[in-house]
Amino acid sequence: MTIEQPSASWKDYELIDSGNYEKLERFGPYVMIRPEPKALWDKTLSDREWEAMAHTRFVQGAGFGKAGKEDSGTWNMLKKMQDQWVINYSSSFKLRLGLTSFKHVGVFPEQAPNWDYISRSVKEIAAGQQNPPKVLNLFAYTGAASLAARRAGADVTHLDSVRQVVTWAKANMELSGMNDIRWIIEDALKFVKREVRRGNLYQGLMLDPPAYGHGTDGERWKLDECLFEMLKCCAQILAPKESFMVLNLYSNGYSAVLADTLVRSAFGEKFISLDYGELILKDRFGKALPLSVVSRMRR
Repeated sequence: MTIEQPSASWKDYELIDSGNYEKLERFGPYVMIRPEPKALWDKTLSDREWEAMAHTRFVQGAGFGKAGKEDSGTWNMLKKMQDQWVINYSSSFKLRLGLTSFKHVGVFPEQAPNWDYISRSVKEIAAGQQNPPKVLNLFAYTGAASLAARRAGADVTHLDSVRQVVTWAKANMELSGMNDIRWIIEDALKFVKREVRRGNLYQGLMLDPPAYGHGTDGERWKLDECLFEMLKCCAQILAPKESFMVLNLYSNGYSAVLADTLVRSAFGEKFISLDYGELILKDRFGKALPLSVVSRMRR
């Protein structure tokens, strides 16, 4: 079991402090305070120090805690800042960030180890063949994993059911000086089932499913009920050799061991490597904030 965090060489993101159900983060030039239910400990810095550093603070609203809904609310501006701005991920790609009504800003920084894994896997597979590896990114959000794969040389299909985030991802591609990513706005499970029927294969699969969601035609997604079916379908479209798969799970109560067992049960035991663990962020004071679990497989 591995525990991973973003490299210290990534200068455009930092978790400054965490505690009392909040986190103090810097994205590029701007510092913000956001809710974090996993930060059960005390802050190291004082409330006054947090307020002095922060440009904005997210305040949860009426949607907080409702099943199937993310934390909705508003941003309380403490200092002047832009509504949208751009950060770099090393020399690989750029991401346009913005303040949303659901506390997100357009990137999940703890995912950086997955981006690095995707990049390495694509390059290793591409080195042994003439054609670019075909990679499918499901529940793809604003596209950091898609950009990591594309920069490494993959033929990328990016799928999400929300048109606005696909538009956001396309803007990130253009900001990063890339092109030729295939964009699909559709229910992920419906698309994968169709790919099974068509007999299409991919050499890379990335899945970052939400706890709850809806497809473009109102299809209902509930992680507990749909995940294993999705993984069994994915097992049928992942190439048996020279391929990789990344499964990331945010849902509270899901463990790394659970992710590992799900993947072994769905994909079988024919793999070169299979690792599982947690993705974390560490603040300046060494407090480790666990944010997701991951299972990664190479065939």
